[in-house]
Amino acid sequence: MQYSVLCVIVNFRVMIAVIKGDIVASRKVEDQDIWLKPLKDLLAKWGSTPEQWEVVWGDFFQVEIPNPADALQVAFEIKTLVKKTKPLASEKKMSIIDVRMAIGIGEKTYSGKRISESNGTAFIYSGEKFDTLKKENATIGVKSNWQTFDEEVNLYLKLTNTLMERWTVSSAELMDIVLQNPDVTQEEIGRQLGIKQSGVSGRWSRACIDEILKVESMFRKKIEVLLP
Repeated sequence: MQYSVLCVIVNFRVMIAVIKGDIVASRKVEDQDIWLKPLKDLLAKWGSTPEQWEVVWGDFFQVEIPNPADALQVAFEIKTLVKKTKPLASEKKMSIIDVRMAIGIGEKTYSGKRISESNGTAFIYSGEKFDTLKKENATIGVKSNWQTFDEEVNLYLKLTNTLMERWTVSSAELMDIVLQNPDVTQEEIGRQLGIKQSGVSGRWSRACIDEILKVESMFRKKIEVLLP
């Protein structure tokens, strides 16, 4: 009997990713639904609430990602959503809010009725990394059991974040289309946005789309090699 119980516990240890985050400067937005409702709609892509994702304390959220290789794609989608939130003043080009996120990659050893009740190293790592982001002057980071992986990826993410911090709302809108439709052409994007292909090309370059997509691809390939 003891042996069979042990087998059940061991078999439950699955590798996942957990993203913990909060919306930066959310109190500057008078109508919270401007960003909150779209965020909840986006998080619903990855499961049901409160088991797989949850928004608590007004602007803090967690989401569980079953495949760790997808974690950075998810983080970029959340970042893009927040950065395309239109500013209050029409003459402003950049969103007044941002998002801080920590990706934890590890095991899930207990599944609770709420994601806040679940446990495992993925949850622990995301919490530990989230607590260090402010001190590191970073808005995105990753922590796992693979130290070399963490060091390399966090360097790339710090550089990537520098690029995304310069995004205007239009840059984020463009990135959103690309993330949702990886095979989309610039001509198709132009039709969606109502601008010429040359305008899309300029926005693409200014938003550093190619560089950011390469970081996501690198992250995915490294995770797929490391996973058992």
